[in-house]
Amino acid sequence: MIDKKFKIANKNFKSRLIVGTGKYKNFRECASAIKASGANIVTVAVRRVNISDKNKARLMDYIDPKKITYLPNTAGCFKAEDAIRTLRLAREIGGWKLVKLEVLGDKKNLFPEMIETLRSTELLTKEGFKVMVYCNDDPLMAKRLENAGAAAIMPLAAPIGSGLGILNKVNIKIIRNQTKLPLIIDAGIGKSSDATLAMELGCDGVLVNTAIAKAKNPITMAEAMKHAVISGRKSFLSGRIVPNILGEPSSPSDGLI
Repeated sequence: MIDKKFKIANKNFKSRLIVGTGKYKNFRECASAIKASGANIVTVAVRRVNISDKNKARLMDYIDPKKITYLPNTAGCFKAEDAIRTLRLAREIGGWKLVKLEVLGDKKNLFPEMIETLRSTELLTKEGFKVMVYCNDDPLMAKRLENAGAAAIMPLAAPIGSGLGILNKVNIKIIRNQTKLPLIIDAGIGKSSDATLAMELGCDGVLVNTAIAKAKNPITMAEAMKHAVISGRKSFLSGRIVPNILGEPSSPSDGLI
């Protein structure tokens, strides 16, 4: 099987790993981790990160937006109006139209509020935004987001920052089979094998933040995630053997001595 390009909103990217920019000790560590990850896209929480005040430390001073694609997101938004206002601000500041939408339901579990998320997707798409949508792993809602004009579907693997890994492989497979949009696992990745599994399920990419930023060695973990995504993608493309509950000898049984 020949691999297709990783394309989002008609733009091609070499790396299928997307890295978050929050939770690092400082911008220098963040930049080093992103370099080690080989990521072409980084998420930026518009409401939490200084990207416009030149008198204060800025992410742009460490990660060049001309070399790395910034993906403004709406982390910390709990209503459609707040998310839409935040992304309009991002468009005014940097001209960004490729964005990540994240509308949360509560501050404890951080699950997506899907009614507000769907409404936001519809409105932002009409305004010309290319919306990559953080959502739950519900295949029916994922289809509604696709019909609403989403540029990518980004179901959670587990709660944000939990590190629990992929909890519902069946739903992820169903979403994969029903959509032609880029499918990117977002939230819950804890270790590199989680990222490999996501890619083996047929996902187009993986977004990782906490698992890298809060690792004892973020730089090494970022590199591990890089190789994990590549390995998982190659495994998926190779076509795994059919699972069998019975044993099967590795060598031929004909002509035994």
